[in-house]
Amino acid sequence: MRLILNVLWLVLSGFWLFIGYMVAGVILCLLIVTIPWGIASFRIGAYALWPFGRDIRDRSTSGVFSLIGNVIWVVVAGWWLALSHILSGVALCLTIIGIPLGIANFKLVPVSLMPLGKEVVETRRGAFDRSITR
Repeated sequence: MRLILNVLWLVLSGFWLFIGYMVAGVILCLLIVTIPWGIASFRIGAYALWPFGRDIRDRSTSGVFSLIGNVIWVVVAGWWLALSHILSGVALCLTIIGIPLGIANFKLVPVSLMPLGKEVVETRRGAFDRSITR
């Protein structure tokens, strides 16, 4: 099921969101001072390309600098990336098949606004998934 959702996601919105994150990452890496934000943009962009089967969690080691960095991120790039997730989510929710993908887009809005101090992790596989792969 994850494969089907990821392929639909890739075709309907994932590729364009990935491009948006990569453009933001390149621009932020060109400005030498903002390289940490560029790296965060690349990390979240890779997640936005193929999200099902992975999850975003808070890093336990993030601190005050992540908070300050996230405030700067919202001003520089976060607001238009969050807007792209909202617009894409609304467009996907207009169809029955796109509703799960639209909900996934809405779940990406908080991380597009505050990417520093987050990490992408693989989700745990359930008992059903383990029994199929044996």
